Amino acid sequence: MKKLIGLCCILFSSGLLAQEALTYQKPSEEILELVDAPLAPSVILTDDGEHMVLLYRDAYKSIAELSEQELRLAGLRINPKTNIGSRTTYYNNIKVKKIGGNETLQVANLPSDPRLANFSFSPDQSKVAVTNTTKDGVEVWVLDIAKAAVTKLTDANVNANMRDVINWFKDGESLLVKMLPPDRKPLINVLEAVPEGPTISSNNGKKAQNRTYQDLLKNPNDEFNFEQLAKSELYKVSLDGATSKWMDTDLYGNISFSPDGNYVKVVTIDRPFSYLVPYSRFPSATTIYRKDGSLVTRLLEVPLIEDLPKGFMAVRMGMRSISWRADQPASLIYAKALDQGNPENEVAWRDAVYQLDAPFDGEAKELLKTKNRFRYIQWGNTHTAIAHDYWWNNRNTKTYLFDPSDSNTPPEIITDRNYQDVYSDPGVFVTKRNEYGQNILALDGTNAYLLGDGYTKEGQFPFVNELNLKTKETRRLYTSTLRGKKEDLMDYDVGQDKLLVRVESANEYPNYYFKSIKKNKRPEQLTNFENPFKSIQEVHKEVITYKREDGLELTGTLYLPVGYDKKKKEKMPMILWAYPREYKDKGSASQNTQNPNEFTYPYWGSPIYWVTKGYVVLDDAAFPIIGEGKEQPNDSFRTQLVANAKAAIDAVDNMGYIDRKKVAVGGHSYGAFMVANLLSHSNLFAAGIARSGAYNRTLTPFGFQSEERNYWEAPEVYYTMSPFMHADKMKTPLLLTHGQADNNSGTYPMQSERYFNALKGLGATVRLVMFPKESHGYRAKESILHLLWEQDQWLEKYVKQSKTLDVRQPVKN
Repeated sequence: MKKLIGLCCILFSSGLLAQEALTYQKPSEEILELVDAPLAPSVILTDDGEHMVLLYRDAYKSIAELSEQELRLAGLRINPKTNIGSRTTYYNNIKVKKIGGNETLQVANLPSDPRLANFSFSPDQSKVAVTNTTKDGVEVWVLDIAKAAVTKLTDANVNANMRDVINWFKDGESLLVKMLPPDRKPLINVLEAVPEGPTISSNNGKKAQNRTYQDLLKNPNDEFNFEQLAKSELYKVSLDGATSKWMDTDLYGNISFSPDGNYVKVVTIDRPFSYLVPYSRFPSATTIYRKDGSLVTRLLEVPLIEDLPKGFMAVRMGMRSISWRADQPASLIYAKALDQGNPENEVAWRDAVYQLDAPFDGEAKELLKTKNRFRYIQWGNTHTAIAHDYWWNNRNTKTYLFDPSDSNTPPEIITDRNYQDVYSDPGVFVTKRNEYGQNILALDGTNAYLLGDGYTKEGQFPFVNELNLKTKETRRLYTSTLRGKKEDLMDYDVGQDKLLVRVESANEYPNYYFKSIKKNKRPEQLTNFENPFKSIQEVHKEVITYKREDGLELTGTLYLPVGYDKKKKEKMPMILWAYPREYKDKGSASQNTQNPNEFTYPYWGSPIYWVTKGYVVLDDAAFPIIGEGKEQPNDSFRTQLVANAKAAIDAVDNMGYIDRKKVAVGGHSYGAFMVANLLSHSNLFAAGIARSGAYNRTLTPFGFQSEERNYWEAPEVYYTMSPFMHADKMKTPLLLTHGQADNNSGTYPMQSERYFNALKGLGATVRLVMFPKESHGYRAKESILHLLWEQDQWLEKYVKQSKTLDVRQPVKN
């Protein structure tokens, strides 16, 4: 009997019989020091350049916060006690600084233990409305920027479940706020409720090929709870505290005031609800009201959208993308499909764009047609506007210059390019606030201005261009030439000649400056944030370039371990971290968008921590998957995946830095899918880390990532790409992790659980770590510390200490 007991203990401790009972662990001190570094604040500048608002928050939530009650309904995650999104990111402090001054003021009168969200500037940007979540509900507070003080406006009876919680009236003296209705009924406890009958779904023969959404309604009890949580009344709340009901109870979605503030566009959600799609595709109505709440017109009614045509470019018929024209007092803009919303229909024009003026009872005026699917318009003035479209299938985007007052003159296409071709990107148009408080094109006569990222084959050189909209001639006004630093161009005040930039380097935390590009003036430093990651600030970092076996040029950001002696060139273990991306042409796939001067920021999911543990890290290694012409990228997914990995390892090995027997590969989400495929179809790696992935593509039968074809159209692609189908080929140690509350489309927690069971049944070396309460990205500090501990233990055992591995080479598919 004693021998039997001893054998059971040995089997249990080796992980062969049962799950491990393990409390949250912490990684080593080297990693823990980086995790505990405080966050610098988020920075918001007022458009007049007078003030800076600094928002502070903790880097992580706690597992206790994630364990608060949560309902997952119709694509939403709601805390039913507080009536706000259960995954909301909160700020806990606000400071204000007058630009040009030295003093940073702590905002006075903040609530105790603040949990601040839903920040909304007043029309003149002198104030900021914000919600504060208490243990009992959500309140509205208002910050007076000049006074650096907040005032409480409402009790904790705000409904923030459906977002778009606060809207300012044009006078800046009152707010339109979603409030809890008094007639809201108690929620049903679905775990305890006695069913009144089966849940039935049916179809009348229409095709409804939807992605694998999560958090959907599942039964009538879910429908009831969603309706109760979505219900609101709309109240007008004045800054002096006076309140008056503006609109009765309904399921309010988007709310927006016209630029002149005289009209309000209100979207409400209607029945029937769906068990196939999230609430954004439930029936809805768009209604226009006057600012006093009186009805103008019921503009649009949209039915339930479960059966769109197939394809990423599919849209519903009728009015869509309804918005206010920013340079007019009260004009609505919307698009209509000219191809029945079906991307397979060949037509000369995909969409037409219309304008409907107040009081919205006349005939809409057509403004222009677009070759691709309409995206948005940037308004300039009565005679000048810029429209943008795009088409996913060929990655094309066009930019149109047109005269909104003259529909007889056809728009002029001023750019026509592949949007994945970053080298040809002309930049984004500079905007300014107009008299309505709306952003419009910053025009100087016929000149417009663009801020560009400036990626080139030789490196990154951000720029400011002046574009003459009449002659189409472009003049370069500024090119960033800072050596050893990365400069991001954030905004440009044309009239004041103030260029807002953010400057950083590999070891200098990003800080903000004003520059003049027309005058010879010294930059004005606006912030002075210190580097909180001192232990890795001297780490060697460079962007390396190398070639795949087919000649395609690839890049990756290489980090050497802390204290590494480049002269000795000791061969170290390496972690390769990547994420596959699909392209339709080799030219775009080979372009370099990495900058060695970007600040080294070890966020929760980063592999950078391991430079403190003696590892070389190749981060953001390029993993393009290309399908040119009629060939789709996924037709040769596995072959290209292995070729990318081999090229990366060969490149660093040829530099003399690594022991290629000790290389690990890691990735998150689609990167995890990549890891499982690499370990199944090559012998390049000693171990792998796959976080929150999907491994059986037959469980996502109507497309995944950038794959438009369904399973029945391309069964071989789905089979070939699914690591689950090739679990018998897994001979490399694999660490799987997943959030038990993952809400990402396709990456159900079941994906990791079933894959683990398959691998375990076939005798692979595998470990599955399921994190309670965590979604697709992990938020609780306890979870993140444990994740880092798990990864560190795995790498230590199967990579750093591994002594029996053969030289790794790819194997044939």
